[in-house]
Amino acid sequence: MTGRMKERLAAGEQLLGVLVRMPAEELVEMAGVSGIDYVLIDCEHGPADLIPLRQHITAAQLHGMDVLVRVGQNEPALIQRVLDHGATGIVVPHVDDAEQAADVVRTARYAPVGDRGFATYGRAGRFGSVSVADHLTADAEGTVVIVMVESETGCRNVDDIVSVPGVDGVMGGPADLAVSLGVAGPSDPSVVGALDTVRAAVTAGGRVWLEIVSGEKRAQEAFDAGAELVVINLSHVLMDMFGALRRIR
Repeated sequence: MTGRMKERLAAGEQLLGVLVRMPAEELVEMAGVSGIDYVLIDCEHGPADLIPLRQHITAAQLHGMDVLVRVGQNEPALIQRVLDHGATGIVVPHVDDAEQAADVVRTARYAPVGDRGFATYGRAGRFGSVSVADHLTADAEGTVVIVMVESETGCRNVDDIVSVPGVDGVMGGPADLAVSLGVAGPSDPSVVGALDTVRAAVTAGGRVWLEIVSGEKRAQEAFDAGAELVVINLSHVLMDMFGALRRIR
């Protein structure tokens, strides 16, 4: 039950998403009603309960949104279940080299590309109503695999990472990268410079760049800089709004 994200990206579209942590069903629905392209559900820094996750994926897709799920580090079992529940794709954090990137691809994709366990009777296979061939085609043409580069080591190895077959895109992790580099925060010039280098390597390698931002202005800047996928962290947006409301009196 993968979506149209790959098809739209191949056509040159730039897609806007929002990042949420469960429970956020109503926020997911509101995003869908407003016309947002996709939702990124964060199960790395938020709950990863599978039944609520399934409900969030369903809510998003009923409103026409693709769904990416950020899993935790080294969670192949969660990757399997996320995709079986019908998510468009996954975002995997802390990928530092080509071997780790290849492991992600193997977990997320069916043979012959990977070794993901095969079944059509779940939600992704429309409860057994699709043929084996159609389900395999949906995986090949629709499943999105994005890895995160968010360490000094990952930055050094980015050319090797983007060369791994089956890696569709890369997301930078500015907060973790700042910690890895031992600097004050994501706005430090060393972090900005490192991510610029990573983004250039991703583009040169023909992969998609996913950038996380804190609001509308930064989203527009990211698109102008060439990002194919931009995701806005709704926690930042809401906290900024609450702060503005608090200042009214």
